[in-house]
Parts: sequence; C-alpha cells; structure tokens
Amino acid sequence: MRTLVMPAIGNLALREIGVARCDQLLKQLNRRSYSRAKHARVVLRLAFGLAAHHEILPRNPMDHVARLNRQARTPDALTPVEVAAIRAAIAVWEGGRAISGPKPDGQLGGIVEVMLGTSARIGEVLAIRRGDVDITSVMPSIRIAGTIVSNKGEPTQRQDHPKTAKSRRTVAIPSFTAEAMRRRLARLTDPSLDALIFCSREGTPLTTNNVRRQLRRVMEIAGIAGVTPHAFRRTVATAINEQAGVELVAELLGHTDPKITVQHYIRRNEMVNPSTAQMLDRAFAKDQDL
Repeated sequence: MRTLVMPAIGNLALREIGVARCDQLLKQLNRRSYSRAKHARVVLRLAFGLAAHHEILPRNPMDHVARLNRQARTPDALTPVEVAAIRAAIAVWEGGRAISGPKPDGQLGGIVEVMLGTSARIGEVLAIRRGDVDITSVMPSIRIAGTIVSNKGEPTQRQDHPKTAKSRRTVAIPSFTAEAMRRRLARLTDPSLDALIFCSREGTPLTTNNVRRQLRRVMEIAGIAGVTPHAFRRTVATAINEQAGVELVAELLGHTDPKITVQHYIRRNEMVNPSTAQMLDRAFAKDQDL
C-alpha cells in the first residue's frame, strides 16, 4: 500500500476513487511488473472491502476492475557452458585476481554449488545449518528446513520453515555439492548443530540481497548477463526434467502442484522427438522402384 498505491492515489478522497481510476493504476503497474500490479490489486481489494463493509463506500470498486493479463514468458535456464563460465568467473574473483579491495571470503562459490546441487532457493541455502548436512553417509544429503527473512525494521534471521511449511525436504546431493560442503564445514569455527553453513564473520545470517548483489557484481566483471540466484533453480529443474520428467522435478523443488513447475521453472525443449521422422518414412516413403 505504501510503495505501490499511495504514491498514485494517496492524495484523493475515497469518493474520487472509482473503477476507472483503479483499473488505470493497475494497468500502469502491470506494464512495469505483473507482480507489482497483483500485489496492488490485493491491497486495494482489502482496503475498499473494509470501506464497503463499514458503509463508507456503496460498493467495492475492485469488483469490476478488469483482470490482469500476464505476458507469457518462457523460463530461462543456463546451459552447461554458461554454468562452467560462471564457475570460472567466481573462482577468479574469489582468488583475488579480478579486482582490488577486500579479499572475498569464498562463500559465493559454495552457495552456487549448493543451489546447483539442490535446486534450493537462495534464502533456503543461506538457512542451512551444520545439523542439516550429512556428508558421511553413502548418499550425502542436505535437509532444506528453513529460509532467511529480512523484515523491515528487524534483524535478518532464520525462519524455521522454507517458503511454505510443506516444502521441507531432504535432497541427495551430487559430488560437487558435497565437496563444497566439506570445504565450508572445515572452515566453521562454531561446532553447534545450529551453526549456519554460510554466515558472516560473527556467525549471523547473510542477507539474500547481499548475495544477489555480490553475484551480480562478479557477473558484471566477467561480462556475463542475466544471472540471478533463481536462474540456478530453473537450470536444475530443466536438467532433471529432460532426464526424469516433471513429477521428480516438482518433488525436488518442493512444489505440491507440478503445474507451477511446468509454468515457471522448466525451459521447453523445442526439439520434437526424432522418432517422428522414422514413423513418417514408414508411412509415406517414396517407392524407389518408380
């Protein structure tokens, strides 16, 4: 309400705000961001609903506002070549060979390897504790059981469940992620099971915005565009889908509905199954004797 709605209509009386004005506001926001328009629509409906309930307004103008149209967008995923370039760029940066200033602490590379090996969101990765990691078993694994939240006016802290309570899960990890975990565990000075794997020098949680900013800075130096933490989640989803199908992808990502997985996380493979060529050859092959 404060950031999206009030700047546009905060100086108007309630009687001046009708269907047309609300519709115009949402369309303007939607041109910039569907997510921003959707959030504004929700708070407007709640606010005007309260006004209508107390008979300050005769009706809720949001009841007659047009539906928001979201432009179809194909999920983007990194290729193996791009992943290799990102790893190389981070290695150069963490080795102190790319820029001047304080030497990086080596956590960014580990964070990326965990995202690539688990499909976890950036907040979930930063919330992993020593007790969530098992690298001694035959099948090393990480338990995704929390996330990092940074509410305004409050210190950044670990929330005891991921984005949704139902998305708690234990993920078997590939060898490159297990190796990254071994390196991080070897550097941890706090022996407690609740110690965060990725943290500040004081052991406090890292903010997701800080990691995003760090990743963006390294990618700019390397001349690589369009890489965000969520790109790794879509990359993992696409790779697993190509080998095992959407049901396993949804389970890995912690989704209860595979439709969300297909719509937002899997890059469509444009190559049609080549067996169609053989089928058409059998159906319509020219007679070689003619």
